[in-house]
Amino acid sequence: MVRRDIQFIPYHFYHIYNRGNNRESIFIEDENYIHFLNRLHHYFDPVNIDLPAYCLMPNHFHLLVSPQKVIDLSNIMRSFSISYAKAFNKWCHRVGHVFQGNFQTHPIERDGYLSHICRYIHLNPLKGGLVSMPDQWIFSDYREWISNNEEDKPGIRLRNELFGKGEDYKKFVMDFADEQRVQKELEKVLSISDF
Repeated sequence: MVRRDIQFIPYHFYHIYNRGNNRESIFIEDENYIHFLNRLHHYFDPVNIDLPAYCLMPNHFHLLVSPQKVIDLSNIMRSFSISYAKAFNKWCHRVGHVFQGNFQTHPIERDGYLSHICRYIHLNPLKGGLVSMPDQWIFSDYREWISNNEEDKPGIRLRNELFGKGEDYKKFVMDFADEQRVQKELEKVLSISDF
């Protein structure tokens, strides 16, 4: 991997994502997802990095992160990625790249965009056709976001700040999901009527 340093500003939010090399799977079985999350929590010390939202998909992942002080998040992500890649290659009896290059990141610069990126992250399994409802996907923290949980966790704090209650966030997510379903149905009907 080419070294790339990005300036991560404390208390700002960043959408970080990456996918498998050649769009291949980076998770083959449940144990892979669990190991990824365990390694992530190992590298993302909660004193240094908040992880308010995440979603792991078969061939990619999405993280919403917020550094809590000046740290070298690029180096932490690099170390984390190498750690997971080594374990994944060992499990699968393979060699070579697991991820398609360096992780990608986008700063969340507008307050209004933050709520939309959370929804985007949590709707990935639905959009990918893996489930019919986002709470059916166990490898994201969506269930925690829509719960009545009030623990002092980054996701719960952000949910409370943006939406108040879990049911309000669920409505925000599902209203958009329903709009998307209607749009897809309309597109199908319109394409059939074009004949």
